[in-house]
Amino acid sequence: MRVRINGREEALPDSVTTLQELVRDRGLVPEHIVIEVNLQVIFRDDWPKVSLRDEDRIEIVSFVGGG
Repeated sequence: MRVRINGREEALPDSVTTLQELVRDRGLVPEHIVIEVNLQVIFRDDWPKVSLRDEDRIEIVSFVGGG
Protein backbone atom coordinates (compact mmCIF):
# COMPACT_ATOMS: atom_id res chain seq x y z
CA MET A 1 0.00 0.00 0.00
CA ARG A 2 1.28 3.46 -0.87
CA VAL A 3 0.46 6.43 1.37
CA ARG A 4 1.78 9.94 1.83
CA ILE A 5 3.27 10.58 5.29
CA ASN A 6 4.19 14.16 6.15
CA GLY A 7 4.29 14.96 2.45
CA ARG A 8 6.47 11.99 1.43
CA GLU A 9 5.12 9.09 -0.57
CA GLU A 10 5.93 5.79 1.11
CA ALA A 11 5.15 2.11 0.69
CA LEU A 12 3.90 0.46 3.87
CA PRO A 13 4.69 -3.16 4.72
CA ASP A 14 1.77 -5.58 4.33
CA SER A 15 1.70 -5.98 8.13
CA VAL A 16 0.73 -2.30 8.59
CA THR A 17 -3.01 -1.91 8.03
CA THR A 18 -4.10 0.40 10.88
CA LEU A 19 -2.83 3.59 12.47
CA GLN A 20 -1.89 1.63 15.62
CA GLU A 21 0.28 -0.71 13.55
CA LEU A 22 1.89 2.27 11.78
CA VAL A 23 2.81 3.84 15.14
CA ARG A 24 4.32 0.55 16.37
CA ASP A 25 6.15 -0.09 13.08
CA ARG A 26 7.83 3.31 13.29
CA GLY A 27 8.67 3.07 16.99
CA LEU A 28 6.76 6.25 17.80
CA VAL A 29 5.74 7.20 21.35
CA PRO A 30 1.93 7.51 21.25
CA GLU A 31 1.82 10.05 24.07
CA HIS A 32 4.05 12.44 22.09
CA ILE A 33 2.25 12.53 18.74
CA VAL A 34 -0.97 13.56 17.04
CA ILE A 35 -2.07 11.93 13.78
CA GLU A 36 -4.25 13.33 11.04
CA VAL A 37 -5.56 11.20 8.17
CA ASN A 38 -7.02 12.91 5.12
CA LEU A 39 -7.40 16.21 7.03
CA GLN A 40 -9.13 14.60 10.02
CA VAL A 41 -7.47 14.39 13.45
CA ILE A 42 -7.75 10.85 14.80
CA PHE A 43 -7.99 10.35 18.56
CA ARG A 44 -5.50 7.86 20.02
CA ASP A 45 -8.28 5.53 21.22
CA ASP A 46 -9.41 5.18 17.60
CA TRP A 47 -6.01 4.30 16.11
CA PRO A 48 -6.61 0.51 16.26
CA LYS A 49 -9.95 0.96 14.46
CA VAL A 50 -8.73 3.20 11.63
CA SER A 51 -7.81 1.12 8.59
CA LEU A 52 -5.29 2.64 6.24
CA ARG A 53 -6.03 2.77 2.53
CA ASP A 54 -3.98 3.24 -0.58
CA GLU A 55 -3.22 6.93 -1.18
CA ASP A 56 -4.19 8.10 2.34
CA ARG A 57 -2.54 11.35 3.38
CA ILE A 58 -1.16 11.04 6.89
CA GLU A 59 0.36 13.81 8.98
CA ILE A 60 2.23 12.86 12.15
CA VAL A 61 3.07 15.73 14.47
CA SER A 62 5.51 15.20 17.35
CA PHE A 63 5.63 17.26 20.51
CA VAL A 64 9.06 17.99 21.93
CA GLY A 65 9.63 19.48 25.37
CA GLY A 66 12.43 21.80 26.26
CA GLY A 67 13.22 25.40 26.50
